[in-house]
Amino acid sequence: MIPIRDTQPSTCFPVVTYILMGINLLVFFLQIQTGFDNRVFFYSYGLVPAKYTVHEISRHFSLGNQLFSILSYMFLHGGFLHFIGNMWSLYIFGDNVEEYFGSLRFLGFYLICGIISGLAHFFLNPVSMVPTIGASGAIAGVMGAYFLLYPKSQILTLIPIIIIPWFVEIPAFIFLGVWFLIQFLNAAGAGAGSGIAWWAHIGGFIAGLLLVKLNKKLPETGTGKKISQFTARKRSPKLQMIVAKARADSPDLYGNIEITSIEASGGTNKMVTIPWGFYKPLYRVKIPPGVKPGTRLRLLGMGKSVPGGLKGDMYLTVNVKNAV
Repeated sequence: MIPIRDTQPSTCFPVVTYILMGINLLVFFLQIQTGFDNRVFFYSYGLVPAKYTVHEISRHFSLGNQLFSILSYMFLHGGFLHFIGNMWSLYIFGDNVEEYFGSLRFLGFYLICGIISGLAHFFLNPVSMVPTIGASGAIAGVMGAYFLLYPKSQILTLIPIIIIPWFVEIPAFIFLGVWFLIQFLNAAGAGAGSGIAWWAHIGGFIAGLLLVKLNKKLPETGTGKKISQFTARKRSPKLQMIVAKARADSPDLYGNIEITSIEASGGTNKMVTIPWGFYKPLYRVKIPPGVKPGTRLRLLGMGKSVPGGLKGDMYLTVNVKNAV
């Protein structure tokens, strides 16, 4: 299963997510220069459990190197596909999780998930001499947080059937639940012998779940709100899907449309699709300047059909994000 995009909107620019992707890209370019077969490089900056437990190996590495490796391993990759796969997953799931935590807490969350995933691999393979590398464990933590925070979000997924690409929208809790199950089955069946640190993925995912719970108990410092003033997106998605709801004995439909405070002030145009049964019409909606949160827009003739050829109306309640 290859995720293509998710349907969970983000109202903030994911600064830390893009910075992490940028750092990974710079390190990847460095790896291209040093070569992906450079064992000295991977042993120096990868997570090698034997560096900590086997004296004949640990004596060749300083304490500083041993501590740094717990962080540096999560910015290394074994090849182009490994790098692209991790960065694509971080791009899809990172923005929403960063918005939930706030930029600074998200950075700490990401690094802690990476460390915990490395420790999970270490404790289950304490004398392994194989370097563990990759952002997979930290990104698994991001996916674990997404699983808990946005279970009903839809993930557009590519499922290759031989040579035929099949695109389907899957609820996030199913997509990520299946992903976690695959990691667990591989870990139980193959273990470290497969060359993939499956238990690191599992440890990162569980860490993401626990850190979401912990974050709810931590006091707010106000720093996140100050930063969000600079990272808030100026515009909401141009195309939005309206989840229409009907009322008993009425042909009218009701839904919500989201815009930003800047769009509310100056007005904007949106394209909306309003699924109703098997019918998914696409409409252009003009939102006037100066609209207030909670304003209800009436779209004539966009409701349900009634006997006699008439149609009800659609009422859209305006939700203003980043309202000031």
